[in-house]
Amino acid sequence: MQRRRLIQGKTPLLISIPHMGTFLPPDVKRRMTPAALALPDTDWHVDKLYWFAESMGVSLLMATHSRYVVDLNRPMDDGHLYPGQVKTGLCPLETFDGEPLYVEGEEPEEIEKVNRVASYWQPYHESLEEELKRLKETYGYAILYDAHSIRTQVPRLFDGKLWDLNLGTAHDTSCDPAMAQAALAAASSGAYSAVLNGRFVGGHITRNYGQPAHDIHAIQIELTWGNYMDEDAPYSYRPDKAEKLQVQLKQVIEALLAWGRGRYGR
Repeated sequence: MQRRRLIQGKTPLLISIPHMGTFLPPDVKRRMTPAALALPDTDWHVDKLYWFAESMGVSLLMATHSRYVVDLNRPMDDGHLYPGQVKTGLCPLETFDGEPLYVEGEEPEEIEKVNRVASYWQPYHESLEEELKRLKETYGYAILYDAHSIRTQVPRLFDGKLWDLNLGTAHDTSCDPAMAQAALAAASSGAYSAVLNGRFVGGHITRNYGQPAHDIHAIQIELTWGNYMDEDAPYSYRPDKAEKLQVQLKQVIEALLAWGRGRYGR
């Protein structure tokens, strides 16, 4: 089973999709609870939702393994990204709703966690680093778009409903503030609600790779499921809803590319 899939494009923009994977290695799968095997916290269908971006010349990096194996958007040291809030770890032990992922006594030990990082986390991040390096060398800059999705309401993690499009730039430290505003304007230009640096300000990928002083600009966009899929199992894709959302997402990507051309002249 390949550990990530990369499609190289012909623009300075890379879309990373770290939580779309559904594969569970047999030695992990056999120890998991029925709640875990349903994979309720997957970023379902995000690759399908953004597939139009390939025709725009955008690069795509896609995970294959479930975030329950190892979370690619968490730091290698498992540091807490949102202090004071419920932590979802590098090798999680619970679903977002607090249900155990493993049968009692079958949780991964520390050596297994280290091996998972080496086997799955590092290869994804190596590909991410290499593609950003290629883009910067080719165009003089790179834009990283970290693509996510989540249920509209997850009471254990946050109060109330989320906005439709949740943009995060680590409070404008992961990209040029003008780029963030261009993305927010495009996200807010239609029928969907959008917020910048609200509940989600960007995870490890956005915070770690966004280095605007070195011409690498990163933004995370977390979408709510209800705008493109069913929020209950079996989590079916809804083309009727998705096609409308894709129009808005295309505008966001076009705005990011336009900002790059205006800022860097290419």
